[in-house]
Amino acid sequence: MDQAEKLRNLIKKNEKGVEDETNDARIIAISSGKGGVGKTNISVNLAISLAKMGKKVVIVDADLGLANIDVVLGIIPKYNLVHVLKDDMEIKDIIVEGPMGIKLLSGGSGIIDFINLEDEELKNLIDGFKFLNKNHDYIIIDTGAGINKSVLSFIEASSEVIVVVTPDPTSITDSYALLKNISSYEKDVSILINMATSNTEAHSVYNKISLASEKFLKMKLNKLGFLYDDNHVTKAVRMQKPFLLEFPNCLASKGIELLSYNLDSNANEETKVSKFSNFINNLFTRK
Repeated sequence: MDQAEKLRNLIKKNEKGVEDETNDARIIAISSGKGGVGKTNISVNLAISLAKMGKKVVIVDADLGLANIDVVLGIIPKYNLVHVLKDDMEIKDIIVEGPMGIKLLSGGSGIIDFINLEDEELKNLIDGFKFLNKNHDYIIIDTGAGINKSVLSFIEASSEVIVVVTPDPTSITDSYALLKNISSYEKDVSILINMATSNTEAHSVYNKISLASEKFLKMKLNKLGFLYDDNHVTKAVRMQKPFLLEFPNCLASKGIELLSYNLDSNANEETKVSKFSNFINNLFTRK
């Protein structure tokens, strides 16, 4: 029996517990083709905006141990998921609380190679994710940038994907490369244009990516919206504060509130299969 088959059998044993969970959180991977496009800043402020709407939100840092979120919030977590695997800690004990009650969870580096986990380690990790699902309305996964194994694994497992793009030509090119790599996943993919200088520019960037994706990748993209280039965002980062809380009336804050409203309004009620069960199976049995 190969390792992947062993994982599938172990997950099957847990499947009834997964399906019996009373909550089924929306699991959204936020990604980008390249770094420096504001992905983590958007993840944090989007989570805060959803929390202001009464939603329970947890951000899972799936990049480098919350290093980027530390820049945005000034929070350095003491523990990460590796401590759940190796030190027998419970996931509720490693979660850090952020502004407006959002929860932050550091993934730690190196844990994405789930295929090498021992049975007990895998069970602890599955139980931990089940806890997140049961206690939250949204699980936002802040992935790394690019097309490495970690990014693609979390995108394939998540039920929804938001790709952050800026008008910079390299961002557009790299975003298309990311879309090309995930086009076979059959995911609900939305495009969010960041740092736009005007409505016209934002629509132009979206149309370029959307038309190319539909023509060459047979991939239809959703338009989530856009955020203006706003110097209040830079000021907030320097202060290590979320711009939504520090400058609630700036253009970026008003934009993120509209994005969160749009996101929460387009909840997919059609699927009858547990989104969380799909997440668990796709994440831990990815070939």
